[in-house]
Amino acid sequence: MEKQRKQGFNPYLPSWEYIPDAEPYVFNDRVYIYGSHDRFNGHVFCLNDYVCWSASVDNLADWRYEGVIYKKTDDPLNHAGNMCLYAPDVTVGPDGRYYLYYVLDKVPIVSVAVCDTPAGKYEFYGYVRYKDGTRLGEREGDQPQFDPGLLTEGDITYLYTGFCAKGDKSRKGAMATVLGPDMLTILEEPVFIAPSEPYSSGCSFEGHEFFEAPSMRKVGDTYYFVYSSIAMHELCYATSKNPTSGFDYKGVIVSNNDLHIDSYKPADKPMYYGGNNHGSIIELKGKWYIFYHRHTNGSSFSRQGCIEQIEILEDGTIPQVEMTSCGSNGGPLIGRGEYPAYLACNLFCRDEAVYTGQLSMDSQFPKITQDGKDGDEETGYIANMQNSATAGFKYFDCHDIETVKIKVRGYCKGVFEVKTSWDGLAFAEIPVDFTNVWTEYASDIVIPDGIHSLYFTYKGEGIASLASFTLE
Repeated sequence: MEKQRKQGFNPYLPSWEYIPDAEPYVFNDRVYIYGSHDRFNGHVFCLNDYVCWSASVDNLADWRYEGVIYKKTDDPLNHAGNMCLYAPDVTVGPDGRYYLYYVLDKVPIVSVAVCDTPAGKYEFYGYVRYKDGTRLGEREGDQPQFDPGLLTEGDITYLYTGFCAKGDKSRKGAMATVLGPDMLTILEEPVFIAPSEPYSSGCSFEGHEFFEAPSMRKVGDTYYFVYSSIAMHELCYATSKNPTSGFDYKGVIVSNNDLHIDSYKPADKPMYYGGNNHGSIIELKGKWYIFYHRHTNGSSFSRQGCIEQIEILEDGTIPQVEMTSCGSNGGPLIGRGEYPAYLACNLFCRDEAVYTGQLSMDSQFPKITQDGKDGDEETGYIANMQNSATAGFKYFDCHDIETVKIKVRGYCKGVFEVKTSWDGLAFAEIPVDFTNVWTEYASDIVIPDGIHSLYFTYKGEGIASLASFTLE
């Protein structure tokens, strides 16, 4: 797969790395991502320490591991390590240093760490506080802090926080708090910039109210507020000319089960197993991208980062984009050679994917997973492919394809149909049989020349696992 590895894929990090909630930034011609750190087969969110990855702005297909930048036990409140590090954000302060803001999972306050370099060892710095020393989130009447997002302009840093479950009247929405040049002291107390569901009646956010994951970017003279709505699976955006007021809802940028998209299927048909979402936008070499995450392992607790290229139109709007396998590639993948199955951007069975908001899926649903244990550099694959399970990959530039191969294992007996649309006719059927090791099967196929999606549907008895497919 060496040739294909030089292309941009989703997920953009190795299949064994689980970094959701990613905030992307460019420092010194490299893109750095700061996010939570899930565990393979984790039982709750964010079990691991913060790590960082980076890539050249010229090549989003080549990510470099920067190592552990902050441990959960580095916070004075968590020396016992019994709290998890939730979604962080990083900003450059007026002094040129890098400030990491985060919230531990059992306290309502915002912690801050600092480092002289983007991906060095961060050291605990302090807690966001009022001028009298009271920590934000602990004063009477304060709302609990959650998911800090940052934007620094000159000596002022804007801190965006909040978590607002549907129906919870105690949470009023996303908050903006203005901090001074010491990066800790509050200059202007929190104000609400996007409503929670109980307080949205009659406003532009109705139906897409703020849930969590606030992130702010400035594009020209306009502030783009990116957030996760109460629908959870979608990353929405609102805009204003002011960083702390006047935001109007504008639309959905991406959904991690492709709801609302009707370019290749009905708009209300989910094509992946959706769950919470978190990320932001970034401009690289004149092009814009959205970073988001998807759910794997049949769980909410092992999330992988993905990228899609987006477009900001002349009127400032961002059309919703599809989930794809080619991600940052800037176009379709080469329609030749071997590709790992974990690149599937569509995954469903019985013609449906399921989104219920639950924290786990029943074992009959197909899922992207891996062998080994957390941290092992094991290549991912698709497990639990029972009758009608379908894995979809978008997009490939195919020419003169005559053979398709798949690697399969499992207690299964049936065929894999190969199609170019999720509900289309099969161009090939590949018989498979019981095998307890990865076994390659092949079939002749004629795929019309051009750019296509590829769908592999299992029909038969038992349960198959799919490791890869090859076009020749």
